Amino acid sequence: MNKRHIKTVVCVLFALLFIVAGVLHFTHTGFYLAIMPPYLPFHRTLVILSGVFEIIGGIGLLIPRFKRIASYGLIALLLAVFPANLYMATETIAVNGNHFAPSLLWLRLPLQFVLIALVWWCANEDE
Repeated sequence: MNKRHIKTVVCVLFALLFIVAGVLHFTHTGFYLAIMPPYLPFHRTLVILSGVFEIIGGIGLLIPRFKRIASYGLIALLLAVFPANLYMATETIAVNGNHFAPSLLWLRLPLQFVLIALVWWCANEDE
């Protein structure tokens, strides 16, 4: 398998990850509501909107014509949800009675920037 095929497979899997994550905003809304920072308004609306944009962005990554704009949108979304990830790492939040290991929550924060780089890489036709 050449480099181009590997990139295609990785990007399709990545797109599917965003689509599934977006669907989870509708099927497991309570989880996302639990990690919303209290200073943000309209928690349910923001959870639903972020799910919609994850689905749209994931689909966009699969369509060559829309890859670039989808990547911009997903990068903006990844930056927009960062406060929720930070809130989850800095506060003791039980989601459905479960606590997550603090080390995993802190490792998730830099992972956000890895995801941003991967989204950009998937949309970049030069490689």
